[in-house]
Amino acid sequence: MKTTGRKAKIVVSGDGAGIASQAGGLLLIEALRATGLDQGLPRALSRWRASRAMHDPGKIVTDLAVTLALGGDCLADIAVLRSSPELFGPVASDPTVSRLVTTLAEAGPAALRAIRTARAQARQRAWALAGPGAPGAGGGLIPVDLDATIVLAHSDKDQAAPTWKRTFGHHPMTAFIDHGPGGTGEAAALVLRPGNAGSNTAADHITAGRLALNQIPTRLHKQVIIRTDSGGGTHEFLDWVTARRVKYSIGFNLTDDICTAILALPEHVWQCAYDADRQPRPGAWVAELTGMLDLSSWPKGMRVIVRRERPHPGAQLRFTDIDGHRFTCFVTGTRPGGKYGQLADLELRHRRRARCEDRIRCAKDTGLRNLPLHGAAANQIWLEIVALASELTAWTQMLALTGHPARTWEPKRLRLRIFSAAGRLARGGRRLRLRLSNRWPWTDLITTAITRLQTLPAP
Repeated sequence: MKTTGRKAKIVVSGDGAGIASQAGGLLLIEALRATGLDQGLPRALSRWRASRAMHDPGKIVTDLAVTLALGGDCLADIAVLRSSPELFGPVASDPTVSRLVTTLAEAGPAALRAIRTARAQARQRAWALAGPGAPGAGGGLIPVDLDATIVLAHSDKDQAAPTWKRTFGHHPMTAFIDHGPGGTGEAAALVLRPGNAGSNTAADHITAGRLALNQIPTRLHKQVIIRTDSGGGTHEFLDWVTARRVKYSIGFNLTDDICTAILALPEHVWQCAYDADRQPRPGAWVAELTGMLDLSSWPKGMRVIVRRERPHPGAQLRFTDIDGHRFTCFVTGTRPGGKYGQLADLELRHRRRARCEDRIRCAKDTGLRNLPLHGAAANQIWLEIVALASELTAWTQMLALTGHPARTWEPKRLRLRIFSAAGRLARGGRRLRLRLSNRWPWTDLITTAITRLQTLPAP
C-alpha cells in the first residue's frame, strides 16, 4: 500500500532563543576545569595581559584549543564559541585573538615555555585523576613516538619550501604519547620545520624528544620508551637517548654489513613473529644480528633485530628484498629475557610505533592540516594550540569515557556523535540547565560523561 502522506514543509526563521549549538563541547570545558588548565594557563600567560584588558590571554588560548577540538581550522572559527556564552563564557573578538597570537609570536621562546609548562602541569593532574587508566600506571612503559609529517602550504609562507615528496609546505616533527590499543594518545610536542628539513636530522629528533620528556613527570622517565622509524637511527640521537637512560626502539637502515649478516644467518635461528594480537603470524620471522656486527662505536648494550616477511600480494619488490623476502631492522637497549626481552615481543612493540600515524592523522583533523598564519613564529604558536586541543580531547576521553568504545573514537566521530549535539538552555531555581534531545542516540553517554567530569575535584 502506497502512503499518500507528505512531509511537512519546514519554515526556517532565525529568532530562536536559549538554544546552544555544540553543546557536547561542555565536556571539553569540564576537562579544562578538572585538569586545572583553565586556571594554570591564565597564570602562565599573565605577563602578556595588557592593562585594562577585558579578555585574559590564557582564556583566549584555551578557547582556541576548544575551537580546534570542535573542528575549527582557523582563528576566526572561534565564533562557534561566541554564539553560546552560557556554555563557553565570554569569548574575545577576532581582532583581539589575532593581536594576542601576534604578541605571543613576538615573545617567542618565553611564550612557548609558558604554554608548555602549563600543559605539563595539567598533564600531571590528568594522569593522577585517571589512576589505573593513565599512561605508565602500574609500572608499565610509556611509549613516546617520534615522526615527521608534511603540511602543505598553498601560498608563500615563512619557512615553506619544496618537500621530499615534491610538494610545497612545512615538515614539522611530532612526538606523541601513546595510550596503547585501549586508548588514543597525547601530542607531547609539535615542532615547526621548513619543508626541506631532513627526515633523519638528529638535532630535530633531539629537540622533539627533549620537549616530550619535559611534558612527562620526572619520576616516570624511567618508564619512557622512545620509538622512531629509521630516521632516528643516528649516532647522535642514540647517544642522546642512552645518556638520559631512556629505553628506546629505533628503526635502523640496512647497511652492507647488515645485509651480509642477514645472508649468513642459518635458517634455524629465525623465530616466528607475532601479529597485532600477539599470535604467531605466518610468513613473518625475527632474528638477532647483534653478535654478527661490529657495534663498538654505538651505545653499549645496543641490540640489532631484523624482521623477515613475505611482502603482501601486489606489493612492489625493492632491491633490498632477498629471495622474495622483505627485511627491516631496528635497534633497542632492552636486555634479553624478562617481560620485554623476547624477540617477537620486542618486534611487536616496535611495530606498534605505527600508531603514531593514527595520532598524526587525528592531529591533522584538529588543526594540523593547515598552518593558517604567515610567520613561522605565529605558526609555532598555532602548533602549540593544536597540541593543546589534541591532548584536551585525549584527556576528555581518558577521564570521562573510560569503559566505553568512545574511549578510542577519533575526532571526526567524537564531533559527529558527542560534541555537535545541540541543547536548550533553561534557567530555574537559580540554576542553568542544559537539556539535550531525548532522541539523540548518545544523550546518555554525554550526560554520564559530563557528570563524571563534574564530580572530579578541581586542583
